[in-house]
Amino acid sequence: MIIATLLSGKLSAQKNARIKIDIDRQIGTINENIYGNFVEHLGRCVYGGIYDPDSPLSDESGIRTDVLEAAKGLNIPLTRYPGGNFVSNYHWKDGVGPKEERPPRMELAWERLETNEFGTNEFIDFAKKLGTEPYFAVNLGTGTIKEAQEWVEYCNVKEGPYYAELRKKHGYPEPHNIKYWSLGNEMDGFWQMGHLNAEDYSKKAREAAKLMKLTDPGIELIVAGASNFRPGSDPHEWNATVLAELRDVIDYIALHMYVGNHQDNYYNFVSSPLVLEERTQVVKGMIQREMEKADRGDRDPIYIAWDEYNIWYRWRQDETMSGERALEERYNLEDALVIAGFLNAFIRNADIVKMANMAQLVNVIAPIFAEKDGMFKQTIYYPLQLFANNMFGTALDVYVDCETYDTDEFFLGLAEQSTQQSNVPYLDVSAAYQDGEVVIGVINRHLDKTISTDIISQEGMFDGEFEVYEVNGPDIKAENDFDKTNVKTEKKDTVKLKRQQQFTYNFPPHSFTLLKGKIEK
Repeated sequence: MIIATLLSGKLSAQKNARIKIDIDRQIGTINENIYGNFVEHLGRCVYGGIYDPDSPLSDESGIRTDVLEAAKGLNIPLTRYPGGNFVSNYHWKDGVGPKEERPPRMELAWERLETNEFGTNEFIDFAKKLGTEPYFAVNLGTGTIKEAQEWVEYCNVKEGPYYAELRKKHGYPEPHNIKYWSLGNEMDGFWQMGHLNAEDYSKKAREAAKLMKLTDPGIELIVAGASNFRPGSDPHEWNATVLAELRDVIDYIALHMYVGNHQDNYYNFVSSPLVLEERTQVVKGMIQREMEKADRGDRDPIYIAWDEYNIWYRWRQDETMSGERALEERYNLEDALVIAGFLNAFIRNADIVKMANMAQLVNVIAPIFAEKDGMFKQTIYYPLQLFANNMFGTALDVYVDCETYDTDEFFLGLAEQSTQQSNVPYLDVSAAYQDGEVVIGVINRHLDKTISTDIISQEGMFDGEFEVYEVNGPDIKAENDFDKTNVKTEKKDTVKLKRQQQFTYNFPPHSFTLLKGKIEK
């Protein structure tokens, strides 16, 4: 397993750490969709976030131009919409057609009024401006399989049937061609409107998939995997059931994870992405078992979509969980390091993780925070930006030899299980290789110690100038705000190399560093 490669034993303090790069030890192709994002009708993500007609910073269609430009910096390939818990009582027809004719509805997931002023076509317009591919979730809670089919018809059929012609009537003569569709959201959760057990969900998902695929055979479908990891739940049984029932139907299984630092224990917290990696490996094994029995023709095997992940724990009390200003988490440096850890884990599992969506884009547990007259980039923006603009090609199986630590037993977050991690490496590393260029992402989890590290090429020589980018701040609790940017990416001095098999780099405490340069064979 890849994890085993990373977890080395405790070393003498006098010895340099080592990172060995071997371009022949390949994990798999990195799919750019792991750098996706998420827009849900929740709090001020849509209204007052990406869409705010009353703001002087919005364009003629109400899209916030400053938020749009910040989002473009994240190079977002894929954006999930419209939920989330919201989608399990959302009826897409309420959000199309003349705005003055759209009915306002009680929004039961997050307790606010949904005006339906922003809907399918408004999101498509936003996605085009952003340069991102839409990924839609259908309502399999209170919605019907027919309603799901009709949405595919509205979006993807060029002309002829009723809903295709209705889209044209609404001013969109060409189809939207939505490729990715998820079959509901978190249907294993008792909190979900229309919650079903695994067997009943699988039956409804299969029939919805049938109608949707008959409407457009080219779409790809994402099944709702486990999101309920509370003590006493059985997420593995849910995943095993839906994979067994839908192995010939679906293209991805969606997994969700939110973590937090409730105990204010830095070392526990920054180890939490390793649990995401453990869960990835478990589900990978389940998929492999089902693929032995599947009848998929020439289609790819099922992949994993981590289509909700983030840090979320400060705004998880009753008064901050709902309404117009719900889930407005403010992030610090340790949160940014955890996000970098998630992204490293996606790279290290590039053979099976082909999609991921940070939840969410703006205001709501988000990398971008906006008020009416301005916005700023939260700390978690910067590692995501570095990965999404640099880490492509083939993921490499990196050997890491460094000091380690053990955590206490700790809760990962509200509504989560507890864990205890042993031999956690202070250096958390991923790497990618493409066209003679290697990109290495390194988190130094150590709170106080700079870690001198020998970076060694097993095949070929490092050559030329290595670019170096670092995300860090004055301390682990440092936050950004409208008038201050304490945590950001800094371009450091380049490392100049001349056909060298290795070089030494000093990784500062509580930092994420990205190095980018050539390997010449």
